Order: sequence, then structure tokens, then C-alpha cells
Amino acid sequence: MRRGPLAGVRVVEFEGVGPVPYAGMLLADMGAEVLLVRPPHPREARMPLHGRRDPLFRGRVEVVLDLKSEAGRAQLLELLPHVDVLLEGYRPGVMERLGLGPEACHAQAPRLIYGRMTGYGQTGPLAQTAGHDLNFIALTGALHATGYADRAPTPALVGVGDFAGGSLFLALGVVAALLNARNTGQGQVVDACTLDGSSSLMTMVYALQAVGQWDRQRGTNVLDGSAPFGATYRTSDDGFIAVCAMEPSFYGQLLEGLRLDPDHLPSQWDRAHWPEVQALFAARFRERTRAEWVAVFVGKEACIAPALDTIEAPRHPHNVARGTFVEGVVAEGTAPLPAAAPRFSGTPTSHASFHPESLDALLARWTSPAARA
Repeated sequence: MRRGPLAGVRVVEFEGVGPVPYAGMLLADMGAEVLLVRPPHPREARMPLHGRRDPLFRGRVEVVLDLKSEAGRAQLLELLPHVDVLLEGYRPGVMERLGLGPEACHAQAPRLIYGRMTGYGQTGPLAQTAGHDLNFIALTGALHATGYADRAPTPALVGVGDFAGGSLFLALGVVAALLNARNTGQGQVVDACTLDGSSSLMTMVYALQAVGQWDRQRGTNVLDGSAPFGATYRTSDDGFIAVCAMEPSFYGQLLEGLRLDPDHLPSQWDRAHWPEVQALFAARFRERTRAEWVAVFVGKEACIAPALDTIEAPRHPHNVARGTFVEGVVAEGTAPLPAAAPRFSGTPTSHASFHPESLDALLARWTSPAARA
């Protein structure tokens, strides 16, 4: 029996890459039962694990269905009345051409939540254009704003676009639509788009720009690494310290830890002097190792933290104490992986297994007359 706040929710997910698998993983980790529908002739290899046990696909039972055949489509449509959510990430119009668009599916299952995920959206001049995470965030302003003034924009990790702007908005939309369906008995289409979600994530930046507090020139703004109190600094052992001491009280404790007299420095918010203050901070941080600086700031509220790499992070005492990382299944073995999030009282969220039960058992339960009783 699955546990979690979404226990009892049934999801059919069409195999894809990027944001749809991650959204399916989130729903599975929260207790939903997810049936992954794979084509008989797989698309290009899953990245980066090339078909091996990829954590993004955990918690599914898999079935191969030829949706280009009448028999395959009939099997799926027969199952839909027993399903709560459908997730697909094809280009606009693909599901409709298969005879499995929202209208056809809602005719079989009026309460169905039909979750769609695209990069550029279902409509618009670029709707049919191929693209990936970096392309989508490029159209939002997020890419141009990331990096340093004297360099090209810095590509952000996939989490910014596909997973934050895509998967999380898809999962949130699905859960909201599920609540609505339980209140009204009506399903609906959730039209999630990485471009739209990534744009939403930029709300604060656009608001700051509107009141003259954000400049289009990269590397000149308070949140883009140009402020000396909101940047990263190299230490003597070539580690890095992340500083984000924005509030005056935190900034004061930062200066105290760096042994700098505020009376001999420009005002914290004097942007004209940020480069020289940042250079001063950089020279000071180069005097000690990362561990030594962490020790200096113990007990101080200066908003600093060591910039850990992906080997160090799972071993950090705070992450260990909280169980932020767990041993999870990946490829042919196990490795430290981020724990399922968020956390819930009463019904803890945990990594879903790869094969919670056989396909036959799952379908028998889903289609049983007493299953919803």
C-alpha cells in the first residue's frame, strides 16, 4: 500500500524526457500510483542514464503500448475511467492525432486531469519548434540576467527551467485540478509550459526593474552576484564561500568576521563602490581556508555558507542530520540522492520504489468494481 498525501491517486504518464518524468516522480514520491506508458520503439535514449534505472522514473509500473495502433489506443481509453491524472509532454497536436487528445479522453473519463507539458506552449509562433531548457529560459530574460558583465550569459542548471519552470508548475497545476475535480466532479486540462513557468519565476526581477531597482546590464544588480554582500569568494584552499548578507545587521556581522571597520568603507548600498568593496572582500577571503572561514562565522548571523560540491553536500552534518540525502537506486546500484520533498506530518514522503507491484496486479486493482469503494 502506497503512503503519502496522494495515496489513492492514479496517474498514467506517457514516457518522455525532462519535466514530465520529474513531475511524475514528485507525484509518485507523494504516494500516487503511476503507470508509465512506453512505446514499442523507444524515443531517443533517456538522458543521462540511457535506459538504465533513472531516479526520475522511480515509482512507476511500466507497460508497452503501441498508441499508433487501434488496439493500443482502445486499451488506454478503456483504462481511463479508472484513472485520475494523465501526463503527456509531446509537441502540440501529437495526442490529438493519436485520437487521445483532451476531448477524446474526457469523453471516456469526465473527471480526468489532463496534464500537458511543453517548452514553448500549446499555441504561438514557436509552439512546434524544437528546444530545450536553455532555449526556453532564453525567452524569459532569465538567461540574459545570469552571469557576469564581461562574459556571455551563464547557462543555468536544468532545475531553473525544465524542473522549476516546468515540472513544479505541472505538478502544482495537477494537484490544484484534482482538488477542483473532487469539489465539482469535473476534470480539466492543465496546460503547463516551461516558458510560462520560468517567466513566473522572474516576477520579482521584473517588479524590481519596473521601479528602477534592476538594470538590464548583467552583473550590476543586487541579486546577480555583483553586490559584495551577495557573491561567492574563493578561499586559500581554492574552496568557495557563499555570502548573502543583505540586511544591515547581517552585513555588520559579515564585516566583523572579516575584520573590516565599517567606518572605513563606503555605504553598503553605494553601488558605485561595489567593485572595490568586492575586491577587498575577495582579498580577505583568500587569506584563509574555507573551513577556517566557516569556523570564524560560527555563532554569527552573517548569512555565509560553504559552497559544497555534489560529493561534499550529502556528507555535510546538517544534511546528514535532516536526512536531506538518502541512498537511492540509480543505474545498477545505489548512490546518494536528494530525499523526497516536501515533508508531510503523519504520512512521511519517501522515495518510491521502481516496481511497487506487477502491471497485472496494478491493473486488476484499478479496474476492480470495488476499487473505488
